Amino acid sequence: MRYNRDDVLAQAHRLVADHGLGALTMRRLGAELGVQPSAIYHHFANKQTLLAAVAEEILVRGRRARTATHDDWTGRLREVCAELRDAMLACTDGADIVATVWAFGMGVRAPADELEAILRATGVGDELALVGSRTLLHYVFGHTFEEQTAIQAISAGAVERELDSLPDFWTGLDVVIDGLRSRVEAAVRA
Repeated sequence: MRYNRDDVLAQAHRLVADHGLGALTMRRLGAELGVQPSAIYHHFANKQTLLAAVAEEILVRGRRARTATHDDWTGRLREVCAELRDAMLACTDGADIVATVWAFGMGVRAPADELEAILRATGVGDELALVGSRTLLHYVFGHTFEEQTAIQAISAGAVERELDSLPDFWTGLDVVIDGLRSRVEAAVRA
């Protein structure tokens, strides 16, 4: 049976979502598709490009309709960060995959671009918009990675820890946004 790029990507996402990043090997993916691993390279040049596509798929599957209207830019920042967190949590090892692809500059630009656009619309300069968006991303990546790792470790019985022992995501996000708010207000006054 012939498979197209979307079929290969869907199966790769399924493997990761069900079994974690460690399950995604070209050999296993080929076996699940009923093809030689070398056939996958027809659609993806290497495993890194496959992982980049999986990371993008995680974000696409996590996208939700923006129904709420926010009167201020801070609400829009919270919405983008919440969507990113939820998308990563919905896939086993999602935070690890998305953050790694981001760090390697191989994709997942949409959240960063959206956060930067929101910050630029406040009237701040490009530098603060860039630093602010990256700070938000790093917070969301880091917290979600810790949260996801704790969930997996608790589920496996590897640690005796309660999820409520983690710092609250929303409080931390508000701390970062409050810092950005003070910078934005100072930049707009200047």
